[in-house]
Amino acid sequence: MADRDTALLAVLRGETRTPPPIWLMRQAGRYLPEYREIRARQSDFIAFCLNPDAASEVTLQPIRRYDFDASIVFADILLIPWALGQKVWFVKGEGPKLEPMRPQDAGMLTVDGVEERLAPVCQTLRLVRAGLPDACTLIGFAGAPWTVATYMIEGGGSKDRWKARTAAWEDPAAFDRFMNVLADATARYLIAQARAGAEVLKIFESWAEGLPAPLFERVVIAPTRRIVDQVRGAGITAPIMGFPKGAGPLVPRYAAETGIDAIALDHGLDTDWAVKALPRDMPVQGQLDPAVLKAGGDALDREVDRLLAAWAGRPYVFNLGHGINPDVPPDHVTRLVNRVRGL
Repeated sequence: MADRDTALLAVLRGETRTPPPIWLMRQAGRYLPEYREIRARQSDFIAFCLNPDAASEVTLQPIRRYDFDASIVFADILLIPWALGQKVWFVKGEGPKLEPMRPQDAGMLTVDGVEERLAPVCQTLRLVRAGLPDACTLIGFAGAPWTVATYMIEGGGSKDRWKARTAAWEDPAAFDRFMNVLADATARYLIAQARAGAEVLKIFESWAEGLPAPLFERVVIAPTRRIVDQVRGAGITAPIMGFPKGAGPLVPRYAAETGIDAIALDHGLDTDWAVKALPRDMPVQGQLDPAVLKAGGDALDREVDRLLAAWAGRPYVFNLGHGINPDVPPDHVTRLVNRVRGL
C-alpha cells in the first residue's frame, strides 16, 4: 500500500507537492463536538481506545469534516505499558496515571503477546481503511520508548522527568535493558499496525526536551534505531516518521542516525535554522504553533504563509508543532485548511 500515489505518500518518498498535504496531530479529539458526544458514552479511556467501532468512528470524523490528506488512528501512546501488564488509568482533569515501576523490574514485563492484547487497534485500522477516501493516507503510531518510559517510571506526566533521568544515569545497564523491552514491544506493535493497513508509521518522542547529548543518544536515538531496524527486518516498507519534540539542535542527529524516513518538527524550533540544518531531500512535517490556530484570523494566515514560504521547494507536510488543543474552534481549522490549499 505504500506505493499508492497519495499526496502524503508522495511527499514522504521525497517529492514536492504544491500545496503540501495537510493533517493535524490529535485531529480526532476534544475540539470536535461529534467526538465529545461519543467520548461521553465511554466510561474508561483505555477501553475507548480498544473499542474498534468507537475508535474508528472518531478517527473518521475529522476526515468527513475537513477532508484532510491523512487519517491517524485514534489510540494512545500508553497502550504499550498497558499491554505489557502495567496498570494504566486516566483521571479526568489530571491525565494519565500509572503504577510507578523501576527499570530494574523490566524482567517482569511480558513482550510476548503484545500484538494480541493490542489487536483491537489493528481492527480499528481495518475499519478506518474501509471508510477512508482513496486519496487519504492511513497513519499508525506509537510512543517512543523514552517518552513511554518517563510515564512508567514517574507514574504519570512530569515537568522535568526527574525520576526517569536519574534512573537512566544511576543504573545504565538496567535502564538500557528496560528501553530494549519497550523498543521490542513497540516494534511488534508497529509491525502489526502496518500489516493491518497503516501506510505510514509515526513514532512520538514527546519528551525529547532537556536531554544532554550522551543521554539523548542512549534513550532516544538508540531505541528508535532498534525499532526501525526491527520494523524493516520484518519486511515493512511503510515510511516511518519521527517526532523528537523539543530536541532542538539534536534534531539533525536524530534525523540522520535513527533510520527514519521523515521528521516532524515542533513549533519551538527555529524555522530558518531547521531549513539550513536538515538535508533538502529530507521530508519534513509540522511547525505551526497550536496557539496561533486557537487565535485564528490574520495571525493564523501569516504563520501559514510563513511556513509555506520557508519550506517551499522541499518535501513538506503541513501540520502543527504539537497536538491540536481542545479549545480550538473548529472553524479555525477550516480556515487553516483553506489557507494551505489556497482556497
